[in-house]
Amino acid sequence: MSLCAAMAVSLLGCSGSEYKEKTGMQVIKAPVAAKRPKQLSAHNHTRIDNYYWIRDDERKDPEMLALLAEENSYTRKVMAHTESLQKALFSEITARLKDDDRSVPVRRGDYWYWREFTEGGEYPLYMRRSISPSPATEVMLDANKLSEGHEYYAVGGWAVSSGQDILAYADDTVSRRLYTIRFKNLTTGTMYADEIPNTSASLAWANDNKTLFYVVKHPTTLLPHQVYRHRLGDDSADDVLVYEEADDTFYTRIYKTRSKDYIVIYMGSTLSTEALLIDADKPGTAPAKFLAREAVHEYEIRHLADTFYIRTNWQAKNFRLMKVNVDRFTDKANWEEVIPNRDDVLLADVEVFKDHLVLNERSGGLPHIRVIHLQSGHERELDFPEPAYSASLHINAEIDTTVLRYSYSSLTTPNSVYEIDMEGGDPKLIKQDEVVGRFDPADYRTERVYATVRDGTEVPISLVYRKGFRKHTDNPLYVYGYGSYGSSINPTFRSSRLTLLDRGFVYAILHVRGGEEMGRNWYENGKMLFKRNTFLDFIDATKYLLENGYGGRDKVFAAGGSAGGLLMGVIANEAPELYKGIIAHVPFVDVVTTMLDESIPLTTGEFDEWGDPKIKKYYDYMLSYSPYDQVKAQDYPNMFVTTGLYDSQVQYFEPVKWVAKLRDMKTDDNLLLMDINMDTGHGGASGRYEHYRVDALEDAFMLDLLGISQ
Repeated sequence: MSLCAAMAVSLLGCSGSEYKEKTGMQVIKAPVAAKRPKQLSAHNHTRIDNYYWIRDDERKDPEMLALLAEENSYTRKVMAHTESLQKALFSEITARLKDDDRSVPVRRGDYWYWREFTEGGEYPLYMRRSISPSPATEVMLDANKLSEGHEYYAVGGWAVSSGQDILAYADDTVSRRLYTIRFKNLTTGTMYADEIPNTSASLAWANDNKTLFYVVKHPTTLLPHQVYRHRLGDDSADDVLVYEEADDTFYTRIYKTRSKDYIVIYMGSTLSTEALLIDADKPGTAPAKFLAREAVHEYEIRHLADTFYIRTNWQAKNFRLMKVNVDRFTDKANWEEVIPNRDDVLLADVEVFKDHLVLNERSGGLPHIRVIHLQSGHERELDFPEPAYSASLHINAEIDTTVLRYSYSSLTTPNSVYEIDMEGGDPKLIKQDEVVGRFDPADYRTERVYATVRDGTEVPISLVYRKGFRKHTDNPLYVYGYGSYGSSINPTFRSSRLTLLDRGFVYAILHVRGGEEMGRNWYENGKMLFKRNTFLDFIDATKYLLENGYGGRDKVFAAGGSAGGLLMGVIANEAPELYKGIIAHVPFVDVVTTMLDESIPLTTGEFDEWGDPKIKKYYDYMLSYSPYDQVKAQDYPNMFVTTGLYDSQVQYFEPVKWVAKLRDMKTDDNLLLMDINMDTGHGGASGRYEHYRVDALEDAFMLDLLGISQ
C-alpha cells in the first residue's frame, strides 16, 4: 500500500519524495544529499560511494550539519499531524514509571548502596547507609545536579575505596563513552582536585586506600588499551603505566575480585582472553600473567581463598568449570575439572561463595540457575514457571554469605529481585518493578514457539499479547531481532511495550542464530561466513508467524538496533514485501567500508565477528549482504531510522548515508524518516523520562500507518 492510501486522512497528493500537508497543501520535500562520487577499491574491485563526504570525524562540517538538521526538520514536518498522539503516548509511557523508585540495596563492606530517583528527576541519586544500629543515609552523588549545563550526562562506573571514605567515579558529558574520573571525600563531602580524562568507566581500588587503577582509551579508535596506576593527590600526568595492550583486536578492562585480594587486568577479543593479576595489598608490584592468551580460548576467573575457579572453553565448546590452587595457575595441566562440558548446556556464568557455587546455564534456549554446596555436593535448581523468561544472577558483592540474589523477568512479569538461602528455604521476593496505573499481568499471555527455517533449523520465538487474542484476526505484529556477538536476547519485561500490546499488537522476539540462546554452535552458525543464517532465520521466522496467524500480512513491523540494525538493513533489501514498516535504531549498515577502516572505533576488535575484508573471501561475503552497498531500485517498506551525532559504536554517518542512498534509489512513496539526536550517542538520551520521547515517536509512526489515532 502506498503512503497516500495509508495516510489519506492526514496527507494528500504524495508523490515520490514530496508530501503535501492537508492544511494549506504545503509541499514537504524530503532532504536530498549532494552526490560526490568517491572510489573505494579493494581486491581489484571498485565501489562508488556518492555520500562518503557525510563523514566528518570532527562533527563540525557545516554542510553535513545542515543535512542532519534538514533530516530532523523533515521528520518533524511529516509527523506534525501526530504531535498530539506523540504527546499522549509519551505521557502514557512515562506515567507507568514510579517517580520515587529505588534499586535494591547491595551490601559492600559496612554499607548498603543503592540508586534512587526522586519525583521529576531525570537522573538518579547514588546513596548509601551504614549497617550500624542507627544508620545515617548519605547522598554520594546527585546526578541531577552534576548534569546541569549538559545535554547528556552519565555515570559509567564508580567504586568506593577500601577505607570506605573515598568515592571514585567516571562520568561522560558527551555520549562518546569517553569518561573523566573524579574523586570525592565521602566524610567531608568535598571533591579532590584529581581528575583523569579520556578513560573507560573501568576502575579498581587497591587495598591501601590511596591507589586507583584505571584504563585509558586511544584518542582516535577509543580502544581501551592502557592501564595506569594513580596515587590520590598526585598529578595524573605522573601516573604509572602498568600495562599497555599492543594488539588492537583486544579490549582492556580492570576489576577487583570479590575476595578483595586481587586487581585483575582483563583483555578480551571475540575469540581469546587473557588475565593479569596484581596483589591488591601490593599495588606497586608488576602484574602476573594468569594464563597467556591462546587462539580460540576464552576464560574468566573467580577467586575464593586458596583457589581460582575458571570458566573456560578449552576443549569445551559450551564452556566448563575448572579450578586450580592459587600457586599453580599458570599451567593448565594443574587445572581440575569441576563442571564438564555438555553438548546441550551452555555454562553462561559462574559465581563463588564461601560454601557454595552458583551456575547460570542455558539449555533449551532458556536460562537456568543451579546452586551447588562445595562440601557436600548437594545441588538445587531454581524453578521458573513461565514458558519464556529471563533469569540471571543479581549483584552478590559479598562472598561470606549463604544468601543468593537473582533477577527474574518475563514478557508479562516486571523485573523482580529474589533472595534465597542457599542452605535451604523458598525464594523471597524483595523487589519487583512497579508499573504505575492499571496493569495486571493476568491480562497478558506469553508463549514460546519454534519456526522451522529453510535449512531445517528450529528457531525459538518468544511471544506476548493481550488476553483474548485470537489467531488469524489481522493483528499488528512487531518482530524484534539481534543475532550477533553471541548476545542472547532474553524475553524481559518493558512497561513501554504495553502501549502496543494494549492496542492489539502481538510482540515477538526472534531468537535468530548469531546469539547464544541455544549454545555456542548457535553463535558460530550466525557469524563470519555463516552470517546469512541470521538474516534468513529472521525472514523465515516472520513468515512462520504470518502463516500461523499471529499477525496480519500488511501489518508487520520489524525492529532492531546496532548489529540488529544491520539485520533490519538486510531484510529491507531482501524481503521488503514482508514488512509494513522497519525500525532501525543506530544501525550498522555500511559494513564493508567500516570494516576496511581501522581508524573507526571498534573496527579491529570486530574481525572475528564479521571477518577481515582485507581477505578477499570475507570482502566478497560482506559485500553480498552489506545494506548500504546492496540498496537497489525497488520498493521499500516504510522506514524509521535513528542515530546520534556522537555515537562511538556505530558512527552517525552510516545511517545518514544509508538514508540518503535509499531516498535516491527507492521506487515507492513510503515514509523514510530519520531521528538524529544531535547531543547524544549510541544509547540515545540519558534522562530517565526524556529517553522515551523516541519511543513515543516510533509508536506514533507505526500507529499512524495503521490508522490508529489514539
